[in-house]
Amino acid sequence: MDKVKILWVDDEIGLLKPHILFLEQKGYMVNTANNGSDAMELVRSEEFDIVFLDEQMPGLSGIETLEQIKEEYPGLPVVMITKSEEETIMEEAIGSKISDYLIKPVNPKQILLSLKKNLENKKLVSEKTTSQYQQAFSPLGMKISGELNHEEWADVYKSLVRWELELEKSTDSGIKEILNMQKLEASKIFAKFIENKYEGWINGKTGDRPVLSHTLFKDKLFPRLNSNKPFFLILIDNLRYDQWKVIQPIIEQNFRVQTDQVFYSILPTVTQYARNAMFAGLMPVEIERKYPQYWMGEDDEGTKNQFEDKLLDEYLKRYGKNIKFSYTKVLNLNIGKKLVENLPNLMKNNLNVIVYNFVDMLSHARTEMEIIRELADDEPAYRSLTLSWFEHSPLKDIIDFLGEKGADVVITTDHGSVRVNDPVKVLGDRNTNTNLRYKTGKALQYSLKEVYEVRNPHDIYLPKVNVSSSYIFCKRNDFFAYPNNYNYYVNYYKNTFQHGGISLEEMIIPYIELKPK
Repeated sequence: MDKVKILWVDDEIGLLKPHILFLEQKGYMVNTANNGSDAMELVRSEEFDIVFLDEQMPGLSGIETLEQIKEEYPGLPVVMITKSEEETIMEEAIGSKISDYLIKPVNPKQILLSLKKNLENKKLVSEKTTSQYQQAFSPLGMKISGELNHEEWADVYKSLVRWELELEKSTDSGIKEILNMQKLEASKIFAKFIENKYEGWINGKTGDRPVLSHTLFKDKLFPRLNSNKPFFLILIDNLRYDQWKVIQPIIEQNFRVQTDQVFYSILPTVTQYARNAMFAGLMPVEIERKYPQYWMGEDDEGTKNQFEDKLLDEYLKRYGKNIKFSYTKVLNLNIGKKLVENLPNLMKNNLNVIVYNFVDMLSHARTEMEIIRELADDEPAYRSLTLSWFEHSPLKDIIDFLGEKGADVVITTDHGSVRVNDPVKVLGDRNTNTNLRYKTGKALQYSLKEVYEVRNPHDIYLPKVNVSSSYIFCKRNDFFAYPNNYNYYVNYYKNTFQHGGISLEEMIIPYIELKPK
C-alpha cells in the first residue's frame, strides 16, 4: 500500500520539525508550505491524502486557503489548526467543511489520532464491526435454533437488521455472506414457528400471542386518543423494519423516538387483508360477514381497500370513541403536496390517519421497470432508494410540520416484503389469484412440504370464494411459479421484492411512537 501523503501548511513550519519527524517515523510522507499561496501550488501539482492547515497566516489566510482547496478539491480532507478558540472562527471553518479541528499547541498523538480518524476510519469501523458480529454470531445462532416465543423472534429479527445495517460499512464480503446464511436459517425456522403457532393466535387458543394487524389499534392506538392534542397516525404501505431504521435519523431531527416496537402482520401479508383488518379491528372473514358492503373479495373488480375510512369509523364507534378524525390516502406527489397545504386544518382533529403509498409502489415498480431494478439491485440499494425518496418527499415535509407544531405521531405499516429467489411450482385453475407469495383457489396442486397449507380458510378467519377453496403460503424467500412458461416466469420474478407469505421481513413490522422535541 502507498504511503499516506500529508501537506502541512503553517507560517511557523520550522517549529513543527519534531512533529514532522514523528510522522515520518510512523511511515507517513510529509510535505510542507509556510503560506497559503505555496500550499495551493502544491495541491494543484501533487496528490495529497490530507492537509493540516494553520488558521492564522499572513497573506492568504487559513480560512481563505481552505475555501480555495474545497472549491477545487472538495473531497480532500482538511484539518484546521488554530490558536484561537473563538466560536466565529470555528463556525466559519466547520461551515467550510473541515474534517477536523485542533487547538494549538497540538501534540503528535493528537495529529496521529486525527489521521486515523480521517484516513483509516472506514477500515477501522469495518474491522471493528466484523469482529463484533463474529463474536455475536454463535450466541445469535444458538438463540435462533432454540424454542423462541413471538417476542424473542422479534428481538432476533431486530438483531439481524442491526447487523445487516452495520455490516454495510464492512468491506469483508465473506462476513456479509455469513450473515445472509444466518438470516436464511432464521427465516426457515421462523416459518416453522408460524406454521405451529399462527392458527392458535388467530383463534385465541393461546394467551401468549403478539399484537396482530386486527388488534393493533385497540392494543396500541386507542389508549392514546384521550388527549386533547392532535394525533397523527402515518401508515407507510409496505415499510419494512430495516427501511424504518434508515429513515429514523432524519425523523429524529424533529422527534424523539418514544417507542420502537414491532407487531405481526396477519396472513396473507398483503394490503387487501392486513390493512383492512387494521382499520376494521376484525379478521377478513369477520369483515365480510359484518360489513359485506365494505369487503372486496379476490374475484371482485376494483380497489380492495377503498372503504378503510368507513371501517375505521365503525371501529371507533364500537369502542365508544366519539372523536373527530380525518383519513387521507396519498397515492401520488400531487396529493402529497395538497396534504401538506391542508395540515393546519387537520390540527383541529383528535385523530388524523395518513396512508402513504410510495414504498409499495416502489416495490412493484422495481419488478416491472428495468431502470428501478438497476437502481435497487440489492437490499442496501433498495434501502438507499427508500431513504432518497423520503428525504425529498412531501411525507418529510408533513413530518417536519408536525414536529414544529408539537403533534404526537405514530408511524407504522401494514406488511413488509421479502426479496424472492427460489421458485415453487404450483398449478391452479383460471380463477386462482395472481400473487406470487400466496394462492387461493379450489383446485391447487403443489408440494405440501414447500408451503404452509390452510385447507379450511375459516380456521384462520379468511374468506373463501367457494366451498372447496384453500390457501397456500410461500415461506422464506420462495415464490410461486406456474409450470407452463416456467423459465421466463422464474427469470422475470427472481430477485424481486414480493409480499403475501411468511417471512421475518413480511410479518414482523414497525410500530413507532414519536414525541416532538
